[in-house]
Amino acid sequence: MLPAYTLAVLLLATFSSANVLPALPGLSEHTAIKVRSNLLQIATHSWELGTAAQALTELNASSLSVFSPFTLPPPTRLDDRLNASASDVINIATNIVRALPVDSKVLVDGDGAVGDPASLGVAVLLANWTRTNLSDSSFSVAASQQLNHLLYVAPRNANGAISHREDQVQLWADFVYMAPPFIAYYGALSTGDTSQSIDLLQEAYDQCRLYRDILRDADAGLWKHIVLGSGEQDLTHWGTGNAWAAAGMLRVLETIRHSRVSSQFEAQKGNLTLWIDEIVGSAWKHQQTNGTLLNVLDDPRSFADSSSTALLAAATFRLASITRDFSHVLPATRAFQLIQQSLDSDGWLLNTVDPLTFNTPSAPGVHSPEGQAFVLLLESAWRDLVASSII
Repeated sequence: MLPAYTLAVLLLATFSSANVLPALPGLSEHTAIKVRSNLLQIATHSWELGTAAQALTELNASSLSVFSPFTLPPPTRLDDRLNASASDVINIATNIVRALPVDSKVLVDGDGAVGDPASLGVAVLLANWTRTNLSDSSFSVAASQQLNHLLYVAPRNANGAISHREDQVQLWADFVYMAPPFIAYYGALSTGDTSQSIDLLQEAYDQCRLYRDILRDADAGLWKHIVLGSGEQDLTHWGTGNAWAAAGMLRVLETIRHSRVSSQFEAQKGNLTLWIDEIVGSAWKHQQTNGTLLNVLDDPRSFADSSSTALLAAATFRLASITRDFSHVLPATRAFQLIQQSLDSDGWLLNTVDPLTFNTPSAPGVHSPEGQAFVLLLESAWRDLVASSII
């Protein structure tokens, strides 16, 4: 088998010439370990932990990820190697479930957000599916209550879109990464009830569609960040918001594709593919000469943001792995090179947006938990694209 570096060169040669882009081998194992350690050290909010769990699944337990080639659901028993690889993810889920108050109807306090607690749902479902103590129903109950809250308690917009906020109907692009993948995964694991499986996969797709109907700016091909409701709104084409949307729809797409009822969703899979491609294709039109994207993608007054650059590059590599269309891979590869250059010697991603303000850079010495996760998602996506492109 050829080493990863050589495979990267061969892959790049299929869509690039040597004088345009140097070969890019990906992160070293040493660097990835540092990035992971930093991520686990600073991730505290619900969506940060949910994104961390997803990133660590894709990085270390890729055969359990929806991006693996295997049909869902995953195996119920993990061998020692896979059990060790998935330990970070299972530990996150276990800590969340064990800390739940008796009367809690969601997985964790979402600070007023509907979608953010659901970001942990896939990890909790995976922990339940692979648990060794079959009498332990705590994971199943927690996931079921979280799903019930999403579908039947959370407010909805008039078009049926589930609100991202508990106190009012307000739609955030972030939601698409947090909740629809959980709804879809719950459906894919509902193997004993085909009707429920189909209904939940359709609901996950519908939430993507309904959010797109409201947030998409047809002229730009990009999504607004926050619309509707009172108070805070953000009508800009926020880079991370568009990245959340593209990456979330990718997870829904792959969950549907690998489900046992995939053949019943041909139109939905086609639409999701087109919608993801629209976002990444529109985003790369605004790439800067050094490979970065701006915090507000199409605003030249905005600042460079490595977080959104990393996640949009990851989404681009994932899409190329699925469609075998490499038309956006060159700018994404330039972005990956920029991300590697933006990691300091301790494994911290520099030049990130502050994820709590959306519109200011992270303060000196302050790091973005989601940015750390995005680096691992990017590395995993690149690795899998290279592996799938062996001739």
